Amino acid sequence: MQTRRNSAEPAARQGRAIWLAVALALAPVAPARAFTLDFNAPATAQGERRADLTSYRLPTGPFAADTVPAKLTEGSFQQTAWRLDRAGRSTLELISPLRDQIAAAGWQTLYECETAACGGFDFRYAIDVLPEPEMHVDLGDFRFLSASRSGKHGPEYLSLLVSRSADQGFVQLTLVGTEAPPDLTASTKSPELPAEAVDLSGLPTGSLPATGLQASLSAGEPAVLEDLGFASGMAALSSGDYASLRELADWLAANPEARVTLVGHTDASGSVEANTALSQKRADAVREVLVASYGIAPDRIAAKGLGPAAPRASNDTPEGRLKNRRVEVLPTPTR
Repeated sequence: MQTRRNSAEPAARQGRAIWLAVALALAPVAPARAFTLDFNAPATAQGERRADLTSYRLPTGPFAADTVPAKLTEGSFQQTAWRLDRAGRSTLELISPLRDQIAAAGWQTLYECETAACGGFDFRYAIDVLPEPEMHVDLGDFRFLSASRSGKHGPEYLSLLVSRSADQGFVQLTLVGTEAPPDLTASTKSPELPAEAVDLSGLPTGSLPATGLQASLSAGEPAVLEDLGFASGMAALSSGDYASLRELADWLAANPEARVTLVGHTDASGSVEANTALSQKRADAVREVLVASYGIAPDRIAAKGLGPAAPRASNDTPEGRLKNRRVEVLPTPTR
């Protein structure tokens, strides 16, 4: 026999349902999950890019057949680069604790590689990297990781690029697909390196750091040969005495074991194919001058053309396009 229910129960249940609906409507909406990296060292944010909605090609394999395999992702986008005061630390020592934090936050690794296994020079210039000096990448010593996880509103994606200079570490983190660009923060605590002011005023002038092209190369960092001249659309280097080439030749003479790569760049005017070919010819032309006029051994200088792939300024203005038409010199690690 069916038990007769109290006629007041449906009204009570209805009242509780209405109360719950109102409470949920008034409750604050939980923000998107923020992802926080703890560097356990002094860290300075060097640069950042954000977009509310965009596409990003997430690298998922090594450079091969003139490309890097990638997954096309969409959503909010944030890319941030930091400089870390971690003298003497290898890239493995830099990435290991960050990799552990990523795994602990629920990310599943899609791809991970180190320098040569990534594809070296070609991999670095085929992926999206904030420009120097915001993000420094040693072409002979970097590590990369990409990962994904299920977010509240769909899949989320991450890429991590780690490299170093002689006395500092560099980290670039890219996040795609979160509900909104997250509030990235970084711990800067350092139990090993207490922060304190350093007074250089008492040092003799000769002991202060050098500046210029040679100092950049000695630190393992790229430098732009700013004074080179090319006629519009032409590959041949205009005749003249270029101080940057003399400085580069002197540095190579003083460092007989050193190797460099000349990298040609163009603006975005015209087709990518034509610009890439032109940038290669310009890098080759500079190499020929260094060999023929300054006596540098050919096997110490490589040349690569990247076309418009790595701008350092906007291509929307004449000034920006002029800055993008350049040849850079990068020290090539011999270790």
